[in-house]
Amino acid sequence: MVLMKLRRVEAFLLSCRLPEPVVLDYYGGRRTILKRDAMLVRVESGDGLVGWGPGPASERAQRTIETLIAPYLEGRDGDDLEALRAGFFQLPEAGLAQRKVYRAVELALYDLVGKSRGLPVSELLGGRRRDEIRLYGSAGMYQSPEGYAREAAGIAALGFEAYKMRPALGPDEDLRAVRLMREAVGPEVGLMVDAHTWWRMGDRSYESGLVEQLAAELGRLGVYWLEEPLPPRDHAAYRNLREKGLVPIAAGEHEQTDEGFLDLVGSRAVDFVQADVVCQGGYGLGETLLPAVERAGLRFAFHSWGTDLEVIAAAHLGVCWPESVVAWLEYPVYSTERFETMYPFPLAREILAEPLEIRRGRLQVPDKPGFGVGIDEEVVRRYPWIPGPWSTFSLISPPETWSVTSDHSLEWGDSDADA
Repeated sequence: MVLMKLRRVEAFLLSCRLPEPVVLDYYGGRRTILKRDAMLVRVESGDGLVGWGPGPASERAQRTIETLIAPYLEGRDGDDLEALRAGFFQLPEAGLAQRKVYRAVELALYDLVGKSRGLPVSELLGGRRRDEIRLYGSAGMYQSPEGYAREAAGIAALGFEAYKMRPALGPDEDLRAVRLMREAVGPEVGLMVDAHTWWRMGDRSYESGLVEQLAAELGRLGVYWLEEPLPPRDHAAYRNLREKGLVPIAAGEHEQTDEGFLDLVGSRAVDFVQADVVCQGGYGLGETLLPAVERAGLRFAFHSWGTDLEVIAAAHLGVCWPESVVAWLEYPVYSTERFETMYPFPLAREILAEPLEIRRGRLQVPDKPGFGVGIDEEVVRRYPWIPGPWSTFSLISPPETWSVTSDHSLEWGDSDADA
């Protein structure tokens, strides 16, 4: 067998500036969104074959790729991805942060190896069990209850079977928003409530007793899941809330390590485990996490809050598992001429040469080699990198401001200016 030599590894940072800053007031403060960022990873073999993948859009991650990962990979045989990963993890410079970036670069390596072997990435991950994966439409950022209801109805009209929103209006208005949403979409559309701001509101964060009351009310309204209503490191509190059986609980987006994920699963602290293939460990995490989720009788849902390339990378792993294990893939619904939601992010769709095929809210996963999608390389020119944070939160009490990093797994306050 002729070995495939890796010749070049590159990481392109991209930014999509919003026409105007989006300023969103909420119960605990104010969020300002200036732009959206992305990373496009390119790997090339010695015979000119190219693989593409998404990466964490930060200058720190790009430096890690340029100074550590690319020098390690270039010149090596690219066929045995597990051996490459094991070798990198043994480097003295490869700490937790560097390993997470490597696992993101590995997504592009899978695309390259799939193309080299004439196989879709799903076949490299154990073989697909289905050809489609269910998407939920994710939007819902800090608006009036009536605004949430309109948006829920609009996303349901696009064919999505479920809609996720982010409440932060105060407990009474949060509940009113969900009631209006339920009236707008009827009983058949799933409603997910992402409460991550409830522990990001400083002194106004909802205390555990109020969270329990709200969970009970949301359960009566038929909410499909309540996501991150408590600080993410407190698995015991999650387990205690879940055991009350008030509403299904989801979490995992902010787990930092494989061990943290396994504790979340092993303690049965949630009903739905969530993870991001770009920020939290790529396919390597999936090899560890998904069998554990299945053994525990829980369910998994991908976190995805970026481009369509991120969505398709997650989907190739998802279809290797039955829907009883991998239940959902998050699909962010950005503003377009057809439908106005949070804000426009045209790069998210333009990064692919052809749009994804979505039927009745289900993504049809290509069976062509690699990810089965083409990349519009012109996005590198059209969306040059803009340094600085893409979003900030300013709290009322205590008065302080935090920048938001492209790594969505980082907890509140763990971000830094270059990320």
